[in-house]
Amino acid sequence: MRGPPSIRGHVARAETIVSCPVRIRRPLDSVYRAVPAGFARLPFLERAGMSLVAVGLSHHTSPVETRERLGFPAHTLPGALLQLSKRLDKAGTVILSTCNRVEIYAHYAGEAESARNEIRAFLSEWHKLPVEEFKDALYEHEGRDAVGHLFRVASGLDSLVIGETQILGQVHDAYIAAQTEQTADKVIHNLFQSAFTVAKQIRSQTAVGEGKVSVSSVAVDLAASIFGDLTGKAVMVIGSGEMGELTLKSLVTHGVKSVIVVNRHPERAQALAAQYNGEALPFETLSDHLHRADIIISTTAAPRTILHADHFHHALKSRQQAPLLVIDIAVPRDVDADVGELDNVYLYNIDDLEQVVNENIEVRRREIEQCLAIAERGVDQFMHWMGSLIVAPTITSMAKELEIIRERETQKTLASLPDLTEKQRYEIEYLTKRIVNNILKRPMTEIKHEVGHHDPGTVVHLVKRLFGIEESM
Repeated sequence: MRGPPSIRGHVARAETIVSCPVRIRRPLDSVYRAVPAGFARLPFLERAGMSLVAVGLSHHTSPVETRERLGFPAHTLPGALLQLSKRLDKAGTVILSTCNRVEIYAHYAGEAESARNEIRAFLSEWHKLPVEEFKDALYEHEGRDAVGHLFRVASGLDSLVIGETQILGQVHDAYIAAQTEQTADKVIHNLFQSAFTVAKQIRSQTAVGEGKVSVSSVAVDLAASIFGDLTGKAVMVIGSGEMGELTLKSLVTHGVKSVIVVNRHPERAQALAAQYNGEALPFETLSDHLHRADIIISTTAAPRTILHADHFHHALKSRQQAPLLVIDIAVPRDVDADVGELDNVYLYNIDDLEQVVNENIEVRRREIEQCLAIAERGVDQFMHWMGSLIVAPTITSMAKELEIIRERETQKTLASLPDLTEKQRYEIEYLTKRIVNNILKRPMTEIKHEVGHHDPGTVVHLVKRLFGIEESM
């Protein structure tokens, strides 16, 4: 049996605020119109011979079945990162794989389209799936859009439950995995550090994190919506990992007293059950005790389903057909879909939890605009930093060009004044260097400033023309 209709429409309406770019015209805009149009249209990162891309799929674009097939269990990440980096010519790479999303971030020395093609081919090869089977579920971002996407993901603004905090830890784990395998280069490092900073700012400066925002809390709300008061209900939690612990904590807060913990590792089950005066059971006895639970919440990391309809026949008979709620928040799923066809069994998987989000969406919706403004400022700062990487060689070339001119003209002058003392010659050298440094000070300041407001490639183009720099980018 299934729950109420999905609220995807409500979620979509709340997320329309996300895409609202504002173009602020600046006084120097007219100057930049002089740059060749074709040049200006080319993304500045690609003009500098590199690209920053994000390719992935999430609960917004694909069902749980697709995400299961394309996920990366933790033990496979090292090999996947190394293979992906090698395929992208030692590019900086991070793989983020959670219940709700699979995303690849890459800083690549080449065109963005080439990077995207290689990432699609990697996903196909690694998972042994034709690209045609998942390409329609993929979203692809590059440059500023890729940065903004990561910042929204890390801040919980793109999550099933807006503002949930668990995703920040998952993004951090993905970054640490890349660091461990040495696939996080300088740009990737700064990108993810910036994402963590933005996420913390949003958490501290807005109310988006208030209230119940984790998937486990929403799962408990679903139980309450079906049974009402949970006091006196028996709850079985299968799996005692982080999700299991969070779920138990929420259940106890709602007044549940009877708790059963089932785990493949008895010592883990006992340790967790002891915290809540619960009962620990070995995994192999699971089917013998299903009848004791009113609510079953499964959160294991099993590679395949562990519960099927056959497991519930005896339980339902023993319960005299009393309702049984089964919440499967594991990916891959723990409970086979055929369980949901049984009478008096209410089965929900992680995608179904969208039906509960509606109760919280309006509160968080009021905070989204402020959160996005913080994220956008973070994107500006990161892109300014990226731009500084682009213009740095040109600034160096500009300084060298002026130094060549200074040295040439100074030597001409000194040659025409042979009677000068060494001290006088030194004073002239010192004077000309000070003049050049003072001439450079304002242009260098303005160049760095303009990088934050205009395409760095355009800034580079103009500086080269002004100073006659022939250096190629």
